[in-house]
Amino acid sequence: MNFLDTWRKRQATARSTAVHTSDDSDQEGLGELLAECELLRVRAAQYGLELDDSPASLEALDQLPPSWRDDPEELPWFGNDAGLYLGTVIVRTVPGAHWHLWPSGTPVVMLACGRDIDVVGAGLEWAATGAPELTQVYAETSEA
Repeated sequence: MNFLDTWRKRQATARSTAVHTSDDSDQEGLGELLAECELLRVRAAQYGLELDDSPASLEALDQLPPSWRDDPEELPWFGNDAGLYLGTVIVRTVPGAHWHLWPSGTPVVMLACGRDIDVVGAGLEWAATGAPELTQVYAETSEA
C-alpha cells in the first residue's frame, strides 16, 4: 500500500535518539553509551565489515548495499545508529571534538570551533537517501 509506505517514510525521519542526564560532563560514559550502535555493527558484520571507529570504516559503510531501506521499521533505527557511529568516529579522531547534549536530549558533536554537528540527523538522511555520504560529513567536520 503506497500511502502506508509514504506515511512510514515521514514517520521514520522524525525518530532520533534522546539522552537525558543532569549534564554532559561525563564525556567518557556518554561516549561509550553512544558508541554502541548495535544494529549498525550487526548489519556491517553481516557484510564482513568490522567497524573500528576509523574514518576508513565510514567509507566502507558508504559502499554497503542499502538493504535497510527495504524495511521501513528498521530504517530509522539503522540511520540513528549510523549517525551515532559517525559522531563516535568524529569524537575519536578530530582534535577538540566532543559529545554535547542539546536541551532536548539530542546528542550532537561539538567541534573545537564551537560548531554543533547533528550527526543523528545526518545518519538518518544518509540511511534514507544515501546523501550526504558519511565520509563527506566527516571530511567537512575534520576541516572545520
